[in-house]
Amino acid sequence: METVYMESTIPSCLTARRSNTEPMASRQRITRWWWEHERPRFRVYSSIAVRAEISRGDQNAALRRLKSIADIPELELRPELEPLAKSIVQLLELPPRAQMDATHVAFAIVHHMDYLLTWNCTHLANAILQRKLFEYCAYHNLHVPVICTPDLLIQPNL
Repeated sequence: METVYMESTIPSCLTARRSNTEPMASRQRITRWWWEHERPRFRVYSSIAVRAEISRGDQNAALRRLKSIADIPELELRPELEPLAKSIVQLLELPPRAQMDATHVAFAIVHHMDYLLTWNCTHLANAILQRKLFEYCAYHNLHVPVICTPDLLIQPNL
């Protein structure tokens, strides 16, 4: 069974109040559909970083987000995570507000996740940054996950 590391935008989108505004409304529908229909095909993981991020903000919303992933196992912290995340921040030239994104990538790399699932198309599911990451991982002989949005992680009906 393939593995998925989901970062914080997935439970956030899954549990947010329904939006009438695009593209958020579509993202919510796709996320809920993926969660119900596609998630069982994968071993899905989270991390302490995800839980920390989704614990912020409105307390009721945070509780909904945390409840949604209560049964999702957390990947363990490993010593190589922090230095790898710092290298990824530098490689991708991430701004300070996006440094947690590098931590999510590091978790997925270190734990050999097949996929990193996200709606963050600025710093994660971004083809230009992924190419840099792929080259970095190839040079350092590191595993590289496929970073994608839920609509790209759906079994096609052929």
